[in-house]
Amino acid sequence: MNYILFDGAHRDSLLPFTYTRPVAEIRIGILTIREKWEQYLGITTTTVTEDYLSKKWPMVEMEHNIMISASYLPNPNLVEQIKNLKVGQALVHETEIVAFYTLEDEEKDLEDYQTIEIDSAPITVKHTWDIFSKNGDAIKEDYNLITEDRSSQPLSSSVFAVNPNNIFIEEGAKVFNVSLNAENGPIYIGKDAEVMEGSIIRGPFALCEHASTKLGTKIYGPTTVGPQSKVGGEVNNSVIFGYSNKGHDGFLGNSVLGEWCNIGADSNNSNLKNNYA
Repeated sequence: MNYILFDGAHRDSLLPFTYTRPVAEIRIGILTIREKWEQYLGITTTTVTEDYLSKKWPMVEMEHNIMISASYLPNPNLVEQIKNLKVGQALVHETEIVAFYTLEDEEKDLEDYQTIEIDSAPITVKHTWDIFSKNGDAIKEDYNLITEDRSSQPLSSSVFAVNPNNIFIEEGAKVFNVSLNAENGPIYIGKDAEVMEGSIIRGPFALCEHASTKLGTKIYGPTTVGPQSKVGGEVNNSVIFGYSNKGHDGFLGNSVLGEWCNIGADSNNSNLKNNYA
């Protein structure tokens, strides 16, 4: 079966991030949306997106295709329902198309499909604020997916750990003289990542491969630091897609940072106005 992820109706409400990437390339949790689907499906996916993005992310159509809205994150129940679709059938959530089975070059209105309601509501990414507000739940789901039937690298005796069974350290990661509290959610440290000395981290938290926290970093809650990124200072409930830096003191909260961005030293953002609105 050929699986194709399409941007769908929520692409515009995910601007500005979708100016430079399909919806499927948004990172939420540990993985991008595409990486999640490919892990569950066990196969490479392609994309239906804006024309100017399609040179980098082309669509590959075959004789039999299942189209999936990239605004929906996979879970075992949803993946099973999608795999069981037959030609001419579509999965819906309320009135929205989640996935449908189509043949090559078939021109058919979605109203002509036999619709099936999904069994349970998955995590959805339909607005920019969904990326950070649902990140904690997404980290937990990705953590279970990535670490299933695998063993973590051992924690150093220098690490103060709360609920260490909920902490996973990949090969090559450096984690010494830090505090890791996984009581409220898992902590995932990716391959060749580094948590520098004095860092204090509360889960859910994901530090992706080759990323790092600087000396004395404080992470308060559901936060993802994408690959090759650096963070320092205070960070709360934020997602950094990758290849970006907030490497110095200052506060970043309830935020999404794209790729190839740099936050200067002592920069601060506030999730409340001065009048507490």
